Amino acid sequence: MSIASWSAPQAKGFKASLRLPGSKSLTNRELVLSALANKSSTLLDPLYSRDSQLMIEALKSLGTSFQKNGNRLIVTPGKLSGGVKIDCGLAGTVMRFIPPMSALATGEIIFDGDSQARRRPMATTIDSLRKLGVEVESETNALPFSITATGQVAGGELSIDASASSQFVSGLLLAGARFEKGITVHHSGESVPSLPHIDMTLACLAQRQVVAKQISSSSWRVEFGEISGIEVEIEPDLSNAGPFLAAAVVTQSEVSIPWPETTTQVGDQFKNLLQQMGAEVDYQNKLLTVRGTGTIQGITADLSEAGELVPTIAAIAALASTPSELTGISHLRGHETDRIAALVSEINAMGGSAAELEDGISISPKPLHGGTWKTYEDHRMATAGAIIGLVVPGIQIQDISVTSKTMPNFAQLWIEMLESN
Repeated sequence: MSIASWSAPQAKGFKASLRLPGSKSLTNRELVLSALANKSSTLLDPLYSRDSQLMIEALKSLGTSFQKNGNRLIVTPGKLSGGVKIDCGLAGTVMRFIPPMSALATGEIIFDGDSQARRRPMATTIDSLRKLGVEVESETNALPFSITATGQVAGGELSIDASASSQFVSGLLLAGARFEKGITVHHSGESVPSLPHIDMTLACLAQRQVVAKQISSSSWRVEFGEISGIEVEIEPDLSNAGPFLAAAVVTQSEVSIPWPETTTQVGDQFKNLLQQMGAEVDYQNKLLTVRGTGTIQGITADLSEAGELVPTIAAIAALASTPSELTGISHLRGHETDRIAALVSEINAMGGSAAELEDGISISPKPLHGGTWKTYEDHRMATAGAIIGLVVPGIQIQDISVTSKTMPNFAQLWIEMLESN
């Protein structure tokens, strides 16, 4: 991916209405389920980004076909076959969702990704497949690895440690209905981060007439059965909405974004979090409006369920008038980069005062100055820098192109928002 340095624009007092691309989390779950379904599915307004394209290419290589027609993506399942190499890029959903379903193919499937992806936690996926009787070749318990699939998986009960990512659980549940005995997943480690993402997985399965449920605080069950092909509308990505809503908070502006009444997306927590940080938040007629009041307050919050919101909240906190402490997020050390270390490093490099905690980050008020904000090949690091750049002159985002992971047109949408009135 080419380096695309970007001078973060400053702005104040704008009024913008935005429509954002579809949810990456929902798009990639529905792509996997569509590939395993009993007939074609149609996805309305899916996300087209690097992560979703990597998922589509992975599924294509395994035998799924795709037809794009306007805002509709028709996904037709085919016979799953191996003898392929899958590029996971830096996409956690690809590297953790595709291996369990690819065990239903026949032949060898090789998994690899970006150099940074080789440092992401994968041992639980590899261990899970081996416990299910799938042959896995791996020297490092990380990417790259290969599996030799036989076309069937017995399934049954499985105990795993998903304390590094809820995606380990979701990947097994998504494919579990096609396992001969279904699957029951028990989590045996510390708390599972981002639990709402497992709720999202269960909801996606239930929508396709799969019997899927949580059976205890740390166990989930999916029954064997067909996965229905359906037409499903993909919600806008509420986590990706965060930087745009944050822009209103830090610039005394107003931003409105279409917002579902009910959702399993963790981005819905922005409504409460931004209000705690001093914003006016209004929700009417499926439209969320956030207004900056000129006051930015620090926050003390356990974000264990919503770790992906941390870079946005931390960026606002770096501009607040009182200290912040964000905890429950030790798992962020295993994301696209060590997000805790990266946020602390970049805030401090701009003159701020941030420190790593055992499971989080603390941020104290201190005037910021311009400089190069490093992005670490991480889309959310780039958008965090853009938020700070709205009010701190001279912020240069090292590589804005990394936002293509989930929002290829981020820079364009950002400028259009700032030019609204």
